[in-house]
Amino acid sequence: MAPAIGGWAVKTDHWFYGLFQSAPDLITLLLPGVAAASLGLDAPGDALYRFEAPELKAVNHRLDGVLWPRGNERGTPEQPVVLLEAQMQGKPGFKHRLAAQSFRFLQLHPEVLHLEVVVVVPHRRLNLGPDRLPRQLKGFVEGVHWLSLEELGQRPGLDPLVSLLTLPVLPKPEIPGATDQILQPRPDLVVAVLSILGERFPHLTREEIMALINLPTDHLRHTRLAQDWMAEGEARGEARGEARGRQEGEALGEAKLALRQLNLLCGPLSEATTARIQAMPLEQLEALTEALLDFGGPADLTRWLAQHTV
Repeated sequence: MAPAIGGWAVKTDHWFYGLFQSAPDLITLLLPGVAAASLGLDAPGDALYRFEAPELKAVNHRLDGVLWPRGNERGTPEQPVVLLEAQMQGKPGFKHRLAAQSFRFLQLHPEVLHLEVVVVVPHRRLNLGPDRLPRQLKGFVEGVHWLSLEELGQRPGLDPLVSLLTLPVLPKPEIPGATDQILQPRPDLVVAVLSILGERFPHLTREEIMALINLPTDHLRHTRLAQDWMAEGEARGEARGEARGRQEGEALGEAKLALRQLNLLCGPLSEATTARIQAMPLEQLEALTEALLDFGGPADLTRWLAQHTV
């Protein structure tokens, strides 16, 4: 499900993936203390980092990204191995999951000596877990580099690639000026800009998006890049529709299963509670179905709903 930011639904993870895959040295402009590099979208052979998104099979967690220093995969203080996560919505258990998958990564890669964990968030107000943590987990969380896109967008003189990162959270009135600052020095980023805005504003047509950033429609329509972008957008729209339909079907089945088990365990549920459960997203329903195995009665359900739903 696309996370909601400032009233807009934004699907971001695959854009961060694509951007860092194309320009892995972008991390050098975002992480203090790391040696800066010249940037490009063609991943030149002299790039400092290479990018991958490995799956930690033992716990079935796929990392959003790992940036490996070229030529020294142990990392150094000036050029560490970087675990990259993009978290655009609140998730109370995120800090625990982040620590678990980070240490699982180190278990699988014992050769790594210098590691930085970078989490991209829309702003620092996001609820990613409790402030009170066990000492060991607190030490890990304090060592994480939390990169706020809201704060990043307020810095003057940003590199165009860095500015590109802020488009998913930038206030709509500021988008034309921001995209102009991106495209003036880097016209080759036009398709990346259009694609990100297409994901952010799925209700707008491609022509409306081009008008939003004052890009001449007739001029762009005749370029190969624009044709590729339009074709990609149509294909993605069809795929989104199919995926949304599958997810809604899975959520409906999971809700029926949870309600059947809860009615047996807790007695008949109220209409309000039933509706509340039916409205849950699939991920939350799966968590409820797992948690109810430990329920002893209605009080446990009430407590779980209070802790995990708004």
